[in-house]
Amino acid sequence: MKRTLLYLLLLPGLLSGPCLLAAGPAGNAGHGAKPCLRRLTCEGLTDPLAIDTATPRFGWQLRSGRRGDAQRSYRIEVASDSLRLLAGDADLWDSGWVRSKRSVGFAYEGLPLTARTQCWWRVTARTEKGNRKAVSPVARFGIGLTDPASVSGEFIGCAESGATAVLLRRAFTLPACGDEALLHVNSLGYHEIWVNGRKVGDACLAPALSQLDKRSLWVTYDVSPYLLEGDNELVIWLGQGWYKRGTFGRWQPDEPYTEPLVRAQLDIGTANTWQTACRTDTAWRAALSGYRDTGSWNALDFGGEEIDARRNPRSMSPSDLDALAWQPVITARKPGHRATPQMVEPDRIQERLTARVLDEAAPGVWRIDFGKVVTGWLEAHFSGLPDGARVEIEYSDETDGDGNLIDQRQRDTYIARGDGRERFCNKFNHHAFRYAEVRGLAQRPRREDFRALAIHTDYRPEATFTSSDSDLNAIHDMIAHTLRCLAYNGYMVDCPHLERAGYGGDGNSSTEILQTLCGAAPLYRNWVQAWDDAMRPGGSLPHVAPNAGAGGGGPYWCGFIVMAPWQTWLNYGDRTLVDRHYPAMREWMGYVERYMKDGLLTRWPDTPYRDWFLGDWLAPHGVDTGSEASVSLVNNCFVSDCYARMAQMARLTGHDDEAAAFEARHEALNRTIHARFYDPATQTYATGSQLDMTYPMLVGATPDSLRAGVEQRLFRSTHDVMKDHIGGGLVGVPVITRWAVRSHNPEFIYRMLKQRGYPGYLHMIDHGATATWEYWSGERSRVHNCYNGIGTWFYQALGGLRTDSSHPGYEHVFIDPQIPEGVEWCRIGKETPYGRIDLGWKIADGELRIDVTLPPGVTATAITPAGACRGRLDGRRLAPQSPGTKIASGRHRLVFGLAPQNEGQ
Repeated sequence: MKRTLLYLLLLPGLLSGPCLLAAGPAGNAGHGAKPCLRRLTCEGLTDPLAIDTATPRFGWQLRSGRRGDAQRSYRIEVASDSLRLLAGDADLWDSGWVRSKRSVGFAYEGLPLTARTQCWWRVTARTEKGNRKAVSPVARFGIGLTDPASVSGEFIGCAESGATAVLLRRAFTLPACGDEALLHVNSLGYHEIWVNGRKVGDACLAPALSQLDKRSLWVTYDVSPYLLEGDNELVIWLGQGWYKRGTFGRWQPDEPYTEPLVRAQLDIGTANTWQTACRTDTAWRAALSGYRDTGSWNALDFGGEEIDARRNPRSMSPSDLDALAWQPVITARKPGHRATPQMVEPDRIQERLTARVLDEAAPGVWRIDFGKVVTGWLEAHFSGLPDGARVEIEYSDETDGDGNLIDQRQRDTYIARGDGRERFCNKFNHHAFRYAEVRGLAQRPRREDFRALAIHTDYRPEATFTSSDSDLNAIHDMIAHTLRCLAYNGYMVDCPHLERAGYGGDGNSSTEILQTLCGAAPLYRNWVQAWDDAMRPGGSLPHVAPNAGAGGGGPYWCGFIVMAPWQTWLNYGDRTLVDRHYPAMREWMGYVERYMKDGLLTRWPDTPYRDWFLGDWLAPHGVDTGSEASVSLVNNCFVSDCYARMAQMARLTGHDDEAAAFEARHEALNRTIHARFYDPATQTYATGSQLDMTYPMLVGATPDSLRAGVEQRLFRSTHDVMKDHIGGGLVGVPVITRWAVRSHNPEFIYRMLKQRGYPGYLHMIDHGATATWEYWSGERSRVHNCYNGIGTWFYQALGGLRTDSSHPGYEHVFIDPQIPEGVEWCRIGKETPYGRIDLGWKIADGELRIDVTLPPGVTATAITPAGACRGRLDGRRLAPQSPGTKIASGRHRLVFGLAPQNEGQ
């Protein structure tokens, strides 16, 4: 720890200055503006203490004050000590100077790295403009407990049956603290860590969820600031969470899955030599705490927590802990169980909401409205309660017509200690709620006594949107808030309260927009690993992963294993998931092909872990999603889509022969789809629904000669039958959106978004929605992942920013605003692996003016609007009839003159 302190003291003077650029437009910044490097990541994480690979990939961002600048070359240095690195001694790896404009995904190629090794690294870059040099701050990473030989702790728990939340305690002595102290914790159930009476960090609901019958996760904490030379005490507060017989235990009937377990070890390091100072074993003691889990954690029964304050320590001081009834721990063996370092950020409290409305709904019943749905915890303060008094709390995301909470089986109980002002807060369970009802209080509460603590995975927000249309702004913000409620615990749920299930269909429908809105690559790394772990022999996949039970769906759900790695590669330039999971993708495609007959995928059987064979799901009333023709068409279009992605990923990973085979299957299936489902008399596919019409066009099954006719038929039926409302469900919404973006049909989507009646997004908002619903009609869940896929339209179409699959990670983009009549301006911002892109447009005085800022290393092609009569880039006239204009990094203005009939189009 002394060396770490010295490193922190010396750091400001030994590194390059802060990353500040001259004020004003990037294109006009003075020649004296220094380039700098920022946002250093290792495996997509900032300074990870314990990663799961010995060949990590690095990334960084270059900032420069000169238009058209880019990285010319880079040099990565990695050392076993921070001071050694600062002195110029990269004893683990020096890449030397490498010519490249890219700054994403460079793999370590130095000396072999073993478990528990801590490394420090930096990057130096030279710029294209002026060959200027920038040196990054020092960053770090560590190799986790990737070798079973490096693990010394045993799984321990409480011997008492039904102990769903226990305290585990161990005192130990440190003769010296060393340079660093890392605590590695592998819990089957949630945990909190306390050292010498202080809680370590601010993470909650740790660890992230994994496929618990196959794999659990190590979470590593830097506990250096908490330790003392001499006597110390380590406490692990353990809760059961998902580790139950009725969830993951159903796949291992011979394993107990009754009480939570944990193993941990505290490693003290000096000069990268590590000694274990404390580990879980029979010397630990256990005590029951006052927290008790009350739900089965099966669908519609996630319950809550009963918190008996009398059985909790008043504080985590030794004297208060001593007051509990301590007993010997039990040890347990988990043969064949794999534990790997957690590779996703922890959950944290992101927002604290004070009650907006507090009223007495009935005598002694206090109803609280927090103003919007959140996923997380309730924090409350109670006064005047006698010893043993019970306070009952019920939660819901909605009320009925009479203002009563709709019963969603979300309940907590607090049993008072009876010593004045008392604090209630969840710890090992959570809820999704806008409303809470509290019964059993001794005094009239105040609004400030209650707070909703919103929790999600601690990813970075990476996008902003605003426009001249307040309806569009409201819809966008509702979708963004919904996804914040759904992306937590290292995966994305369908809903946070009723099922908490990582449905692949819900994931496929919203991956593009979630990855646009935030830096979610680590979350997808954790989630896709669960899909790989959930695969059965022969390539069969469930519809939900992590897979704790059966879930309904269809091929669009299982195929998340294909689509998520591809989208992560496209959005972040990170091919880790493609490289790691290509074998699993290929195996699943083989499973699919075993159920193909006469060139088309047919229904596969239900299993204990998978139900149904859906096409679309939860489309509006009147849309026939159960039609055999529609189900078959939708599923075969999805397989065609998978073939196209598999061909690209096969080529990326060097499987050229397989790429050619996948391309051939894609083309053959498209021919079969068109031949089997297209009716030339009506120019429709299958039922003629919006999804049935757009999906064949999207995957390329519709011949070019027929496309215009199919589009016109789609437009007529949408207007005549759907009255310009959206007609898709969970699968339909993202497919319709992708097709509209690709085919440049902004009016089609815009008219749907502007409808205030059923079904529609404004219909939700007008009926009090703060998050999108499970059903267009508002049944069941009021915070759900069915209809969020349309969110990409706000960025790719209206905002005008599209990615280029041949240059992933936004290295090259297309600037192409698709502007419906009635929208006057729009501004978006997008943080990319290379830096932030800002893009805004406005129509005024017969001109379309586009302002764009590109970070160094990013180039763009600005598409000339249809009907533009003239164009200028930064005051220079563009060549007439040019379809696109190449733009380098920096700040630029494009101006296009619009013919009168094209204004606003």
